[in-house]
Amino acid sequence: MLDITFIRENPDLVKQGMINKGEKNSAAVDAVIKKDEEWRGLVTEIGRLRADSNAKAKKIGQLMGQGKKDEAQEIIRQTSDSKEKIKELEEKLAVAEKERDELLYQIPNIPDVSVPVGHTEEDNEVFLMWGEPAEEEWRQPHWDIAADKGWIDFDRGSKVTGAGFPFYVGDMARLQRALINFFLNEAVKHGYTEIQTPYFVNEDSARGTGQIPDKEDMMYTIPRDGFFAIPTAEVPVSNYHRNEILALDDLPIKYTAYTPCWRREAGSYGKEVRGLNRLHQFDKVELVKFVHPDKSDNELESLREYAESLIKKLNLPYRTLLMCTGDMGFTQTKKYDLEVWSPGQNRWLEVSSCSNFGSFQARRMQLRFKNDKGKTEMVHTLNGSGLALPRIVASILETYQTEAGDVVVPEVLQPFMGVEKI
Repeated sequence: MLDITFIRENPDLVKQGMINKGEKNSAAVDAVIKKDEEWRGLVTEIGRLRADSNAKAKKIGQLMGQGKKDEAQEIIRQTSDSKEKIKELEEKLAVAEKERDELLYQIPNIPDVSVPVGHTEEDNEVFLMWGEPAEEEWRQPHWDIAADKGWIDFDRGSKVTGAGFPFYVGDMARLQRALINFFLNEAVKHGYTEIQTPYFVNEDSARGTGQIPDKEDMMYTIPRDGFFAIPTAEVPVSNYHRNEILALDDLPIKYTAYTPCWRREAGSYGKEVRGLNRLHQFDKVELVKFVHPDKSDNELESLREYAESLIKKLNLPYRTLLMCTGDMGFTQTKKYDLEVWSPGQNRWLEVSSCSNFGSFQARRMQLRFKNDKGKTEMVHTLNGSGLALPRIVASILETYQTEAGDVVVPEVLQPFMGVEKI
């Protein structure tokens, strides 16, 4: 969430940021400022009453020492009334704080000044392009290749679970495992600490990273236990240090984690969700950073460059987009999308989003560090996919297919697969 002081001092900036993101509830800004004024008024009144009660307590001791019991009893009665009043105001304070926080959760992160303003895909800026996209007409889409080889079984996945839960069979299961190992090994080489995470999180964790209130319809829930199936490893990894104060020397902290991910993808339909393009369960290696606020801009660029390096090592043509204000999420202040070329579909497929959240997530999670002056500050959080598997697999099958019907294994994956072709 945004800092209430920042909102109070920059209401028009926050409102414009919401408009630029396509958020229509800019009235929440005025409402949260009004609620904060109520909250601060209650804090002031409670403080005044407590100071008055403390002064009267000292007076009672003095009067009792002077033998003035009747006067002391009158002040005791007054302090008793004050305690009741303080209790009443504290209850109002708790309600006001809860109502203020509920409004704060409705206000998105504001876009960085470097983010292009816009609300359509055409408003995203092509930041860079790499490689030469293959465009031969004989190239098949990955779902035809997988069907011919019996590598991906969508029908039995649908029978066992439902649409969007495929089986990977034989060489395709091995390719999945090879990609996971390659991505994790590369991340560790680049200074990321590998961790294994829970696959389910509680409500506080989902709220901490901004999945709620915003993306409830996208997550699978386990109501009996109050858990959410993770939509990405970002959620458990980012919450790893929730409610902690880190040392300045700890920063930056870099984690990587492989997990399956679950997303309901409500409302998704059409040809763009065919095959591996959009699934309800998929595998991904995630990258998460906790960094000093002064370094987060540079850390985003290094995160993007690292994710791009993985695509280059797989020798897949790709492009990087700087996403416009309306094409970012609720929590991001700046985001790059990395897209690989799909020659069998003749279009680009997103395989990674690299995002800077500033202090937005950290404030929700109360994740802080002690600066060089010994004061606590919010860390800045970043994350990116390094990488998501389904569309990488789709691009590999379509890019590395041969007219003879084989698929060449990318060179960096051959040590994991033990073969050059499948």
